[in-house]
Amino acid sequence: MRLLYIVVIVAFIDTFSQLPIIAPFAVSVGATPLIVGIVIGMYSFSNIVGNIISGLLIDRIGAKVILWIGMVAVGIVLFFYSLVTTPTELLIVRFLHGLVGGLIVPAAFVLISTMKKRDVKKGKAMAYSGAAVGVAAIIGPALGGVLTSKFGYDALFYLISTLMVVFGMFTLFFIKYEKVDSKLKTSKEGSNFKLVTPLIHSYLSIFILLFTLGLLTYTLPLKVESLLLNSSTTGILLSVFGIVAILFFLLPTNKLYDQARKSVLMKIGLFLIALSLVALSLSNGILTLLLSMAVFGIGFAYIFPSTSATVMEYSGESRQGIAFGIFYSCFSLGVVTGSFVAGLLALQANELFRFGSITVVSIVFIFMFITSKKKKQALDN
Repeated sequence: MRLLYIVVIVAFIDTFSQLPIIAPFAVSVGATPLIVGIVIGMYSFSNIVGNIISGLLIDRIGAKVILWIGMVAVGIVLFFYSLVTTPTELLIVRFLHGLVGGLIVPAAFVLISTMKKRDVKKGKAMAYSGAAVGVAAIIGPALGGVLTSKFGYDALFYLISTLMVVFGMFTLFFIKYEKVDSKLKTSKEGSNFKLVTPLIHSYLSIFILLFTLGLLTYTLPLKVESLLLNSSTTGILLSVFGIVAILFFLLPTNKLYDQARKSVLMKIGLFLIALSLVALSLSNGILTLLLSMAVFGIGFAYIFPSTSATVMEYSGESRQGIAFGIFYSCFSLGVVTGSFVAGLLALQANELFRFGSITVVSIVFIFMFITSKKKKQALDN
């Protein structure tokens, strides 16, 4: 089980380590500002496709094989970054990187959800996986920035490539996985994946969460600049959000995920996200910014394990592949949409934060209204 969490950390370090360096790397091979934007977005686009493919393949041939293939394939693709000399070549490598990278995370989370560990409940298991993502979010950008500044881009690509291949082989030889018998698929759960209301709640919540994170990633540097703070403050603020979320995942607070209703935790988390965005728009100094990001971290900690545990609970063992594939497609799509909309609106930082907050609250209330209406119709019938 611990090896799986390490695999999740390594997989997300692959993504996060490239955040601070991919734009300058694209410029170094001759990319124009427009091409730089396409290069950055290409990974997320192909990653969404990879997530769906991963989900379909997991349900057919098993999560362990897909995880191994994905990690080794990413290791191979990362090596080709060192051979890139033109923007066109970089676009091709980024597309392939996102595509094969999309195989990994759904497979890893399906494996986590099916491990026969009686002492780890669904909510707590997803909290631990959330902590793994948080650790990668803190380590990855720092690793990418420091390593490339001292040894160049190729050193980062070679290191992450080696890690992916090594842990991919560990996955193959040291992780046990029992694939659900295909006969049980039809006899117990039916042959089709059913998009029930709790799953829709989960997908919408994770999309909104990552939408706000994408918006935050775009807007926070603008806010820091408007307050005449050092540009490094942005990294500190993002680290605070990650550290608070990790503490929430690992401390006894993680019992909450198996004691409270997950739909309630999602709503609380989304309202905390909305509150933090309002607080960011009103912040006029480093202290209020830090407090606002801490609230964002708590909101993230409420939502991520609740949504992923809901996918575990309502997808059924034989359909967890496609369920998690859709889940992480919403994850990737949310980040892309949030940063794209923020850039498209071209508003001031405070206005963007307020726009994000209003969007979150509006969607939550609309969904609550639709859900209550369905419950009323069910009672009437």
